Amino acid sequence: MSLKITLKSNERLIVGGAVVKNGGKGTVLFIENTVPILREKDILGEKDIDTPCKRVYFTIQLMYIDEPNVPNYVKAYSEQAAEILKAAPSTRTYIEQLNERIEAGNYYQALKLAKNLIEYEEELLKNAN
Repeated sequence: MSLKITLKSNERLIVGGAVVKNGGKGTVLFIENTVPILREKDILGEKDIDTPCKRVYFTIQLMYIDEPNVPNYVKAYSEQAAEILKAAPSTRTYIEQLNERIEAGNYYQALKLAKNLIEYEEELLKNAN
């Protein structure tokens, strides 16, 4: 069964590691096999990484779209997660949930959970000021 994706004008997405941009009006794509797909709203660019938890999200994003290099990204993630836990032990539940998904190879689900971690980080930073 195909995955139907409707793109807005000029919307981007990543399909199997390739960045695709809709050049015209709304477009409908049908993805007929299993490949990593990220819509523009879920893509975090390197220039947007300004917190430790966004760095974790970016690393998991790379795990999802660049399968051949997953071992390198897992190592980087482990170091990043350890630093976050050291600085903010209250993130333990989030990190443990991420660890479970990453160990199972469920990188897309880990990305969803990493968004929650970013939201929690924003709350921590807001309360610290």
